[in-house]
Amino acid sequence: MADNKRNKKNNRNNSDSDYNPKFRKMRKKVCPLCADKDLVLDYKNYEQIRKFVNDKGKILTRRATGACAKHQRDITLAVKRARQIAVLPYTAE
Repeated sequence: MADNKRNKKNNRNNSDSDYNPKFRKMRKKVCPLCADKDLVLDYKNYEQIRKFVNDKGKILTRRATGACAKHQRDITLAVKRARQIAVLPYTAE
């Protein structure tokens, strides 16, 4: 009987060696620009661009925004253009 318990425990550990109850797998973020095909990124739209910039004025990373590489480049370009025409500040005061 003790051998059965030991075997069950070993089988559980062998089947999923990466399992750790403290850490759950995070759900992969979906790119907001890929998900909504009608959404077009516009550098003149302050409310839209502000979602991709933190409170200090820095552009958020892909990990934070959930954007794909293609759209993250578009976001960066739009934020830089918005800064250039003074729609967005370079830094927060």
